[in-house]
Amino acid sequence: MKVHIKNYMSLTKKDWNGITVLLVLIALALVAPYVYQWFHKDSTINVNEVNAAIGQLNKTSTLNDADKKANVAHFKFNPNNLSTEKWQELGLTEQQSGIIKNYTAKGGKFYKPDDLKKIYGITADDYKRLAPYIDIPVNSGYTAKAGNGVVELNAADSAKLTTVQGIGPAFATRIIYYRERLGGFISKEQLKEIYGLDDMKFKEVKGHVKVDPAHIRRININTITFDKLRLMPYLNYKQVNALIEYRKQHGNYNSMADLKNIAII
Repeated sequence: MKVHIKNYMSLTKKDWNGITVLLVLIALALVAPYVYQWFHKDSTINVNEVNAAIGQLNKTSTLNDADKKANVAHFKFNPNNLSTEKWQELGLTEQQSGIIKNYTAKGGKFYKPDDLKKIYGITADDYKRLAPYIDIPVNSGYTAKAGNGVVELNAADSAKLTTVQGIGPAFATRIIYYRERLGGFISKEQLKEIYGLDDMKFKEVKGHVKVDPAHIRRININTITFDKLRLMPYLNYKQVNALIEYRKQHGNYNSMADLKNIAII
C-alpha cells in the first residue's frame, strides 16, 4: 500500500522542471506591476498651467463670439416666410432657426413682433436685437385678425374658428374632428390634447374661445357600436371591447354606476 502511494505521489525530473518554470512565471506576474510603476512615474499636474490654459480658452471663445456678432447681418424681415439660412444670418443658431421653422410648418404665424418672444429658445437679448428689423406687411395675410368676439367651441364651424387669432384652417379642422370624437368640449383646456396645439398656441387662443356645455352631444352607451365608440380619445381598444362585451352579456346599462362593474375601466 505504501509503495503504491509513493509511486502515485512521486514526481519525475521533468515534472519538477515544469513546476519550477510555473512558479517563476507566477512570481514575474506578481512583480511586473511594481516594476512598471517604478519606471513610469505619474507626472504631477501643474495647476497654474491648467488655469492659464482655461483662461486662454475663455479668451478665444469670447473673441469668437465677438467675431460672430460683428458678422451678423441686419435687414428688415418678415418672420413668417424667412428661411433657416436667413435666420442664421441674423445671428440665430441652427437649433433656434429649426424651432422657428417647425413652428411655422405646423401652422404657427407671427401677427406682431412680440410673437417672436413666445418662441422657445429665443432669449430676451435675441428679441431686443431683432425687434427693430421685424417687418410684417399689412396686406401680407399675417396681420392680426379683427375677430368677432369670443368663439364658442362646441357650436362653431371651421369658418368661425378661423376668425380666432392663431387658428388657421388646419387647426380648425383638427378641432372639429376632435370635438366630434369627444361629443363636445367640457373645458377649453382640452384643446391642448389636439395634435400640434401646444401650451404656447393655447395661450394665444384661450382668451378668444369659450365652452358651452349645453352644446355637448352625449353618447348613448346602450346603442353605440364598437367602431363608433373606438373613436373616443379617452378609451383604449381593450376598454371599448370590455364595454361592448359587458353590454352583450348583461344587457343594457341602467346607469353610469354600472361601469364600475367593469374591472378594466
